[in-house]
Amino acid sequence: MRFVDFLRTSVLLFAGAATALGVVAIAGANAHEDIAALVFAVSWWTVAAGAGGWLGRRMAPRAGIERLLASARATNTLPEVEPGSVIFTRLWPLGIGTVVTGGIAFLLPQPAAVAAGYALGVALTWRRQASAVQAIEDRDGVRFHMDKSSPFGAPKLIRTPWARKIEPAGAS
Repeated sequence: MRFVDFLRTSVLLFAGAATALGVVAIAGANAHEDIAALVFAVSWWTVAAGAGGWLGRRMAPRAGIERLLASARATNTLPEVEPGSVIFTRLWPLGIGTVVTGGIAFLLPQPAAVAAGYALGVALTWRRQASAVQAIEDRDGVRFHMDKSSPFGAPKLIRTPWARKIEPAGAS
């Protein structure tokens, strides 16, 4: 699976988790008629959205992604395409956290509200990372793919050759 596609999928999954958790947190707070929980949730989501928007404003890759790209292993062969396996092994904590906090939201809505804010912040922070990595790939004439790695360890990338994007002189 290409790293750019993984980043785009991650943003969509985090945004979807934030939406689902926000809905069940509001429903849980409404069921208990807990106005304080609703005020807390909306305040936290505003802070998380602001922080995520601020942190994700740059078009350059974040420091962790830069290190990951720099440490990519070069190869001339394309890796196996296993998007489901890659998504599952890298994003299983998101799935478990969403199910657990969403499951208890009708009893205790605060954890779902906090998790929704976290997921919203991550989605907004990562929203431009795929475009930044795509620009590096086009500039350097390479493609980055996810390599098989432990679900508990750091992800690993493979760098494969590709066509370099050359802009005509004078184009802006």
